[in-house]
Amino acid sequence: MIYIYRLISLILYPLLVLIIYLRKIFNKEDQVRFKEKLFYSSFLNNFSHSKKLIWFHAASIGEVQSIIPIINRIDKKTNKYNFLITTITLSSGKFIKEEFRSKDNITHRYLPLDINFLIKKFILVWNPHAVFFVDSEIWPNLILNLKDKRIPISVINGRLTKKSFKRWKILSSLAFKIFSKFDLILTSNIESKNYFAELGGKNILHLGNIKFSNKIDFTNSNNINEKNLSLKNVWCAVSTHNDEEHFCVKTHIKLKEKISNVLTIIIPRHIERSDQIRKICLNYKLKTQVIRKGETILNETEIVIINSFGVLPEYLKYAKSALIGKSLLPKLKNDGGQNPILAAQMGCRIYHGPYVSNFIDIYKFLMDKNLSEEILTINDLSNNLINDFKIKKDLNQSKELFDNIGERILEKTFKEIENFLNYENL
Repeated sequence: MIYIYRLISLILYPLLVLIIYLRKIFNKEDQVRFKEKLFYSSFLNNFSHSKKLIWFHAASIGEVQSIIPIINRIDKKTNKYNFLITTITLSSGKFIKEEFRSKDNITHRYLPLDINFLIKKFILVWNPHAVFFVDSEIWPNLILNLKDKRIPISVINGRLTKKSFKRWKILSSLAFKIFSKFDLILTSNIESKNYFAELGGKNILHLGNIKFSNKIDFTNSNNINEKNLSLKNVWCAVSTHNDEEHFCVKTHIKLKEKISNVLTIIIPRHIERSDQIRKICLNYKLKTQVIRKGETILNETEIVIINSFGVLPEYLKYAKSALIGKSLLPKLKNDGGQNPILAAQMGCRIYHGPYVSNFIDIYKFLMDKNLSEEILTINDLSNNLINDFKIKKDLNQSKELFDNIGERILEKTFKEIENFLNYENL
């Protein structure tokens, strides 16, 4: 089966090159670094070989954020490693550059296509000591070539949805060949632990979701809009996807009928859609601003669209409530949901649509704690938001809850990673 996969991927290689070039034209790929995904001539290792290299692969920003505490702990405990972080999305590359700008032993590359000759070359160039796959990133050629080189590989915060599990089951022989290669699998939920085991995984532990361990310092906000925001009835729509903004705008209009001083802040999942969302708002004749970091919100503005990375806490701090996107559209029924943890950490009451299968364990936790609620209609959301505006927000209470949970999960995860790396033999 693996030979068929390799043949098909090789045949598709020219088409994939074309697709990435088209994505570049539409600004969905890095204008310069897109070649890192395509051509082995772009595989450059700028590190000295005096330190061993640990490689983390995380698809996008959410997964990268979850491993920041782990990387920082490893780096602090032993100054013996360089770190390579690979991702796929354009936004993740920009985020990592900003997050680790002061670290000369941490670098980012875009993961090359899972074409056998590209993967072989990439591994040869970087020669990692150990590799960690974050969340649900499973690439057959990459995994098998790493094991051919006898490089230890692990999954951390492993997650398999029911949909993914069923797909792998159809290819059971290939699945077993791949999943059995992992030396350690740390899962974020019990369901995923069972799925990994059934697909051939071994040495599997359920430790909890490390995304709970991202600590937020909300005391040192430098938001120049602090005064304006503190005087408004603020709510946020977070990680919205195409077509969900209409729901948000109509909710805003509904709110305006009953209360004054409403400010709706939209943080799209893909910020390159900001101008598109702005046009939607203007069609409803709403005073709208696209805001980048450090820009001022005008007093008359009704809807703010955020067009910057890393600023979400600055706005969630002033919001009583947050609607989490990728949850309202039926077409996302089997692939719905975005991570609500950050908004919950910031003391926001969480609202979401019915399609949250990708983060069902987290939403169950929040619902059990009475911190989130499913909504179906604009009336549902607007009525809840009005009630939330009347309640005083307690940031310290939410911080304590999530810090305690996150620290426990992080400690357990770090202990397993520490054992995996076997510090004492380095």
